[in-house]
Order: sequence, then C-alpha cells, then structure tokens
Amino acid sequence: MSMEKISKVEESLRKTLGLKKMINRWQILHTRCLWQMMLNQRRNLYGTLRMQRTMEQEMALANKQLLMVRQAALHQLFEKETRQYQQELNQMGKAFYVERL
Repeated sequence: MSMEKISKVEESLRKTLGLKKMINRWQILHTRCLWQMMLNQRRNLYGTLRMQRTMEQEMALANKQLLMVRQAALHQLFEKETRQYQQELNQMGKAFYVERL
C-alpha cells in the first residue's frame, strides 16, 4: 500500500474510534440519566407519602382543636343559659338550689 492510502486508513480508523468513544459516552450518560430519573421518582414518591402523613397529622390536630373550641363555646352557652334561667327565677321570686362546700 502506498503511504497516502495508509494515512487515509489511519485517519478513518481514528474517526471510527472517536465515534465509538462518543457512542460509549452517550450510552453511559443515557444510563446515568435513566438512573437519576428513577431515583427522582422514588424520592418524589417518598416525599409525597411524607407530605400525606404530615397532612393527616395536621388534620387530626385541627380536628382536636376544633373540638376544644366547640366544647368551650357550648360551655359558655350553658353558662349563659344558666344565668338567664336564674334571673328569670329570681324575677318570679324563686331560686336554684346551690350546694356549697
């Protein structure tokens, strides 16, 4: 073979090796990208589950607090009605029996 042909073959071989390296790098990057996407999906799943648990806990605490507020309002209503009933009885000349300790 002549020197020109040898140099052309070597140049072609270098290009082929360069393309092969580029394809290998692309495959490695593609694999890493898929792996990273899979990890992100797992993290998002766990994050979603953690957020759901937090929301459930917050709802339970909100329900307890709402119950306490409703009980306090009911207690105030009973006290108000009791005072009103005592006033009505006092106007009629009657009274409640209150046991004092």
